[in-house]
Amino acid sequence: MSPETYAQVSNLLIPTATVIYVLALISHAMEWALGRASVAQAPAEQEEAKAQLVASGATASAASAAVGSAGVAEGGSASAGSSISGAEGAASSERLDAASRIGLLLTWLGFVLHLGGVVTRGLAAGRVPWGNMYEFSITASLAVAIVYLIFVQKYKLQWLGLGVTFVIAAVLGLASLALYTPAGPLVPALHSYWLVIHVSSAAISGGAFTVGGLVSVLYLVKARAERKALAGGTMSASLRRLPSAEAMDGTAYKVLAFAFPLWTFGVLVAGPIWAEHAWGRYWGWDPKEVWSLVTWVVYAAYLHARATAGWRGRRAATIAIVGWFVFIFNFVGVNLLVSGLHSYAGV
Repeated sequence: MSPETYAQVSNLLIPTATVIYVLALISHAMEWALGRASVAQAPAEQEEAKAQLVASGATASAASAAVGSAGVAEGGSASAGSSISGAEGAASSERLDAASRIGLLLTWLGFVLHLGGVVTRGLAAGRVPWGNMYEFSITASLAVAIVYLIFVQKYKLQWLGLGVTFVIAAVLGLASLALYTPAGPLVPALHSYWLVIHVSSAAISGGAFTVGGLVSVLYLVKARAERKALAGGTMSASLRRLPSAEAMDGTAYKVLAFAFPLWTFGVLVAGPIWAEHAWGRYWGWDPKEVWSLVTWVVYAAYLHARATAGWRGRRAATIAIVGWFVFIFNFVGVNLLVSGLHSYAGV
């Protein structure tokens, strides 16, 4: 096929993938909506919830009391909650599982189309597909999907689907509507294999930062729900389906521990080498370089605080979320709002 044909295929696949991701988002939103109403927990669910609360630091007696309270529907008595039939509870659980499976399948379909759009964009341009802001957006959002789907297989992170599909659909929508640039050759300064190393490392680590940030947000939500349950409140079915807050805290740490050395190598090692090749200096305090360093400092503080001060839970999650917002500003704000050598809009 000709470059023009590849470009047309890419321009068709990316919007189609965006629509599929939106459908996945709707499916995951339905999953959460179906679980909003608190229902009486079956004995097995009560034991699981109790174990989660004990793992979070609650005493066994307090966890038992909390789970007993959480099993009562909002506004009803314990006897009213226990009157819900096992068949109704099983049907509700099946609906939640079905919505989750459909959302994950749609995410896989969106990923395949997304991957095809990125590959054909590269074939149309005759180079790696991240030479401008549009291309970096579709590639970085693909990295988010890749990291998520890998960790779904390894750590069963399908419960993160709502946030992941929202981020990917939003980035692809913004790229298609506001950032689109026709495929073309790179400017001379960008011709280097260090571009491939630098940008691919930044994209993959950025995808992991996004997944880690979303896990940290859900950690705060689940931790708050567990505290309310200990105080005698209720917990929705959607939140009960999430891992314990402690487990999510550990998952966020694993994801960010994977991303940090990749960001260090790709941005602070390969980046300066490429800068010397392109502009004749390793470091020039360009806005993009400054914010890349700030991003590194925030995540270094996160890992250092966990390793030396023993920071866990809310404080660690807060740093992870701050780091994610710093990364997002580095990715979007610096490129669009600040003029510098790294501005992709004019490439």
